[in-house]
Amino acid sequence: MRIILLGPPGCGKGTQSKRLEVAKGLLQLSTGDMLRAAAEAGSELGLKAKAIMDGGNLVADEVVVAIIGERLDQLDPDQGIVLDGFPRNVAQAEALDNLLKSRGQNLDAVIELKVDDEALVKRVTGRFKCDTCGQGYHDEFEQPQVSGVCDKCGGTSFSRRKDDTAETVLNRLEVYYGETRPVIAYYGEKGILSSVDGMADIDEVTKQINEVLEAN
Repeated sequence: MRIILLGPPGCGKGTQSKRLEVAKGLLQLSTGDMLRAAAEAGSELGLKAKAIMDGGNLVADEVVVAIIGERLDQLDPDQGIVLDGFPRNVAQAEALDNLLKSRGQNLDAVIELKVDDEALVKRVTGRFKCDTCGQGYHDEFEQPQVSGVCDKCGGTSFSRRKDDTAETVLNRLEVYYGETRPVIAYYGEKGILSSVDGMADIDEVTKQINEVLEAN
């Protein structure tokens, strides 16, 4: 099974991707993680991506697509995947189609996590995590059981992402919608797009995603 999760920053794609890994044996492929891994491995493509990222620039579509192709070549053809953060635009979506077609594969589902922008800003700006183990928390939705103490490891140092501000989140949403609305339309025309309520609680979102996958 090969699926894509679409949705703006903070909508829960990463959380749901990890749940799919555990429940269905799918491998989460995050664009950011793959770019960093390729850079650390020192491959020709990885070094090219690293130079671009170090300069504070977006990695060109052809480089991102080539790195994803490189990663797919490393996998067993029967390994199911869930793509998180890719494709970001129609050019990437078309390139992904060609990558899969060249391997005799296809997408089984594209699932959009639909969200309310105002609620999403609150969700993102309230996030913080344990500096020791990375366990995530939220000011409103998920506080540690004991204030100031991580439930998972007992750590007492927490931090927030510097870019988790309302202004930054709104800018990221504007970029996301500008780039990704055409992608949603692209997959809608192909008849493989489904939508779930990304503002529901985590378990309910998982349930809705599973219902979509069982119907395919």
